[in-house]
Amino acid sequence: MLLFQSRFHEGLVSGAVTLTFRLWPKARVKPGSRYRCHPIGVLVVDAVERVRIAEITDCDAGLAGFSDSGALLNYLQSFSKTRLSGSTEIFKVTLHYGGEGDFVQCAFDAALTDEASSALSTRLARMDSSSPNGPWTQETLRLIETHPRIAASRLAAKVERETKPFKADVVKLKKLGLTQSFEVGYDLTPRGRAFLGRIPSRKKNR
Repeated sequence: MLLFQSRFHEGLVSGAVTLTFRLWPKARVKPGSRYRCHPIGVLVVDAVERVRIAEITDCDAGLAGFSDSGALLNYLQSFSKTRLSGSTEIFKVTLHYGGEGDFVQCAFDAALTDEASSALSTRLARMDSSSPNGPWTQETLRLIETHPRIAASRLAAKVERETKPFKADVVKLKKLGLTQSFEVGYDLTPRGRAFLGRIPSRKKNR
């Protein structure tokens, strides 16, 4: 998760804010990774580098949502117990808005080959067979298809499961590119819809 004060949210979504500067002891994000930013959705990190405060320009500050480098420095100083100087090294993070949903890169690849579909079926069958709750993967996908963006607690109740393990199982489906998560609830990805369209429903939608 990447935290931002609410005053930066509009700029992050519009693309006006594409930089953030952090006083981390070590990098806490990785280029290419997606991080949830409540309540706007997901941010994608493009680059991470260490810079000295003296190297930060007014243009950099503007892209971070500040009027100039002085305003940015004052903001950073408010979070530091020690006095910051021009030689102080901090992290410069380049990022962009990745949309409302959290998903893995393959999620929007709906062109499933027979081989890829078969591999997914095999993987899900293994997940079903190793689950103490019995087969759950197809039921969960159908449930999300029927009830998109519904709170996880309500979805879990529909299949008489506890919320925490239910959410953990949906994360497993997300890692396969089949679902995406939102601030409230889930939905199938194009990949998930394509896969589900290839298999017959084993259970009645709830």
